[in-house]
Amino acid sequence: MNSSLNKVFMLLNEQPILLHSVLSFSKSSKVNHLIVVAAPDEAIYVESMLRSRKEIKSWQVVVGGSERQYSIANALKVLPSSTKLVLVHDGARPLVTTQCIDDVIQGASQYKAAIVAVPVKDTIKTVNKDNMVTSTPDRQTLWSIQTPQGFDAQLLKQAYDRAAQDDYLGTDDASLVERLGTEVKIVVGNYENIKVTTPEDLMIAEAFLCGQSKNDDKTECEAKEMMRIGMGYDVHKLVEGRKLILGGVEIPYTYGLDGHSDADVLLHAIKDALLGAAALGDIGKHFPDTDVQYKGASSIVLLERVRDIIREHGYRVNNIDSTIVAEKPKLATYIPEMNRNIARALQIELGEVNVKATTTEGLGFTGKGAGMAAYATVTILKMNDVI
Repeated sequence: MNSSLNKVFMLLNEQPILLHSVLSFSKSSKVNHLIVVAAPDEAIYVESMLRSRKEIKSWQVVVGGSERQYSIANALKVLPSSTKLVLVHDGARPLVTTQCIDDVIQGASQYKAAIVAVPVKDTIKTVNKDNMVTSTPDRQTLWSIQTPQGFDAQLLKQAYDRAAQDDYLGTDDASLVERLGTEVKIVVGNYENIKVTTPEDLMIAEAFLCGQSKNDDKTECEAKEMMRIGMGYDVHKLVEGRKLILGGVEIPYTYGLDGHSDADVLLHAIKDALLGAAALGDIGKHFPDTDVQYKGASSIVLLERVRDIIREHGYRVNNIDSTIVAEKPKLATYIPEMNRNIARALQIELGEVNVKATTTEGLGFTGKGAGMAAYATVTILKMNDVI
């Protein structure tokens, strides 16, 4: 995807790809419980994402492994004992329909194993290591396999246990079940159920979503973006007995910034800039220092809330440019982590965040080490559907 951000967290029609997938399964009346498998360093973020949407059915997050198969094995370990059927789905397939999900459930109920697939459109060739054609399989026998894949719960557990015993690594869940000698039923899917793998896939998915949202009398759907710019500024004094936190990073230093929350001067400036760009006031309006719930609050968590606030008003973050003004300590080694924290919280790409640090050459309150300041300039986009 040419991005440092996990592709399932990239935005598709204003919400993360993963969230599209989760919401699709939550809409099915036949689905009772969701298990979302996440990388160890992304589990907390995924939990926060799921917690933000009340319409999501019963769920839990499980830490995955180094391979897809190991991740699914971890999920199977926490299956409720009453589980009869299990569906496994790629989080990067955000366009799966409720009808497709229900069809796979019906197929798995009848045959114990069912997977969604579509007929191959192109002629397929097998080749050798020199890229010379060796054969042309009959296209009528070839299907492109998608997800979800549905199975009798005990059957799937047995297949995974056997694979672990044999040290076998398969390409999908069905391949593990096939090794047991169980036949797998094909359920006809649709070509829009794509797996987002490349930047082009993201554009295709957006086009499909646009087509799905059209009314019958609409002939075209265009997205017109309106850019708005915001500027933020914040300052906090340095005191003893406080942690120094900048951009969500705790930095070893004799002094820390004084404030009602964690006093992260950088994130405060960014939040003010975002709210200002959307004409939604400032952080004092949304998170007043008279409210005890914000005492010592993490500015990263509050930045995520600001992201949600501007999103509710139809905006998405386009880019962040900010500057920390401080005489000491040296901040260069901490800036990459600050960039990552901000990109993750705002659900944007790392290349859309830029944090800098400078001094005032000993001039003013920052130059004398009495405090720190931060400036931020942001751009946000508002999407309007124009027919």
